[in-house]
Amino acid sequence: MAVDYAVIVVYLAGMLAMGWWGMRRAKSKSEFLVAGRRLGPGMYSGTMAAIVLGGASTIGGVGLGYQYGLSGAWMVFTIGLGLLALSVFFSARIARLKVYTVSEMLDLRYGGRAGIISGVVMWAYTLMLAVTSTIAYATIFDVLFDVNRTVAIVLGGAIVVAYSTLGGMWSITLTDMVQFVVKTIGVLLLLLPIAVVKAGGFSEMKAQLPTEYFDPLGIGGETIFTYVLIYTFGMLIGQDIWQRVFTARSDTTARWGGTVAGTYCLVYAIAGAVIGTAAKVMYPNLASADAAFATIVKDELPVGVRGLVLAAALAAVMSTSSGALIACATVANNDIWSRLRGAVGRGGGGDEPHDEVKGNRAFILIMGVAVILIAIALNDVVEALTVAYNLLVGGLLVPIIGGLLWRRGTATGALSAVCVGGVAVVGLMWHYGILANQPIYYGLLASLAVYVVVSLATPPTDAAVLDAWRERLAGHPARPAFEDGTLAPDPAEPTDVLDRRTG
Repeated sequence: MAVDYAVIVVYLAGMLAMGWWGMRRAKSKSEFLVAGRRLGPGMYSGTMAAIVLGGASTIGGVGLGYQYGLSGAWMVFTIGLGLLALSVFFSARIARLKVYTVSEMLDLRYGGRAGIISGVVMWAYTLMLAVTSTIAYATIFDVLFDVNRTVAIVLGGAIVVAYSTLGGMWSITLTDMVQFVVKTIGVLLLLLPIAVVKAGGFSEMKAQLPTEYFDPLGIGGETIFTYVLIYTFGMLIGQDIWQRVFTARSDTTARWGGTVAGTYCLVYAIAGAVIGTAAKVMYPNLASADAAFATIVKDELPVGVRGLVLAAALAAVMSTSSGALIACATVANNDIWSRLRGAVGRGGGGDEPHDEVKGNRAFILIMGVAVILIAIALNDVVEALTVAYNLLVGGLLVPIIGGLLWRRGTATGALSAVCVGGVAVVGLMWHYGILANQPIYYGLLASLAVYVVVSLATPPTDAAVLDAWRERLAGHPARPAFEDGTLAPDPAEPTDVLDRRTG
């Protein structure tokens, strides 16, 4: 294993070096949180694919393939579909808003009253996403170094917290690009063909396994529908995903770069299912489906290649973990702490870029330590992640998508939808069980019904707020409004236009 260890050590050292290099570039809030909003198509596509394809998509995707065959691809496939939908229909408008968080978008759309409640829901989601990603280090480091669970979590989590705290989004972007390349080589170009060959090829796989392993819908229609509700819609509204959209340097980059990343996810989904199906042929009696990835890597791959593939799994986990961590810290600082501090009259200060960077850096460190401690204490990863996604989709999907598509939606309707959807999801999970499908079904319906009814029953959103919202969606900087609701003149407009607008 000496060569494999060397590969992993070089990879981890490279991650820390990227963090140090990123620290030298992150000199302002924009640079630290959204990489200065200047990523081109190549880097944008790679980092977007890296963050959505985490440990669940890699280790879990192979496990689903082991359990259900080719239809096990559906979980990761629906993630890719969500990223494609986000990129094609919404990413350009999201990028033009020039905000840092989803809650800031809700404030712009509804007039400044939806932020802190939505911020708490989003913070809970990103925290649990970071925790579940951090727990996945235990599986990988156990295969690598045979260390206990706590040491593995602390080791992996400390590296992610270190480079994320040092350079913020720049460090995470650079490390994600490396992780994207490592995942592509390790999983798609090495593990996939080797697994198929070791299993005897597709003809032997078909001969050895039941026919339902090759049924595209074998996992069940209800399961696929639930994946769409949770993961496809979750991709549309998650802070960790939106924060990557904010890094794009143009509308075109956000749209086409995200489309490339979404397509890559579809390929990755199929690859994971095929690897899992091959593992079922080679190891038909594993105690746990999630052990399929580690088993096939440990037993079937040659020295050196094994280290690279394990580095690929580590890369998958680290990319999701770091993305969720910076999203969690951004929401905690900008949507919750800043608002609470202002509400009690302690606001002000911190307007200089270096002060803002220090504040966000401190929150990443604090949230990172909290994530590691919770990961050590928590046992059931699946239940924690299910709670997080149910809260996110049940509470925030309707107000966010409604705000983007329906002019008549109001702040009261949005707040009511967040509260009713969130409470309904929690209550139904308590009644039916955390892993049941009913909570997300009924929670979404309740949120939608309340949003529509309350919005129609309350006065429309102020015209000045909607005008400012449309200006931001069009890519123009926000401008104050006159008392009659018309926007104040834009200094960038030609003089004759300014004269006509102001009379």
